[in-house]
Amino acid sequence: MKRILLVEDEEMVAQALAELLSDEGYLVDQAANGVVALQNFQKNTYDLLIIDLFMPEKDGIATIMEVQKLNAQVKVIAISGGGTLLKNFDYLEYAHALGAIACFRKPVDANILLKTVAEYI
Repeated sequence: MKRILLVEDEEMVAQALAELLSDEGYLVDQAANGVVALQNFQKNTYDLLIIDLFMPEKDGIATIMEVQKLNAQVKVIAISGGGTLLKNFDYLEYAHALGAIACFRKPVDANILLKTVAEYI
């Protein structure tokens, strides 16, 4: 069974995505921020990381970089509601440049997400 770590600070979004992925037969662990995500990565092996980019405590970009140090083989899908810290800077493009296999803006189309997950793991 393929294992996914879903990192999302919005509880309703996290629950909906976790249920969607679980219904497809994936084992899904959840983390509400990058700090908890890194703790999970130190304890478990994951096939895929689905991560929001804007979260409290440790954002998605910093988390992606640290996760890649722990496991360079893990696949990453970045999602974002579009928050910005800098004008004219697309954080999803930056996540892609860091190696994310796919990047989606919220709300994420469930069918496209499932198709992407199935394609890469």
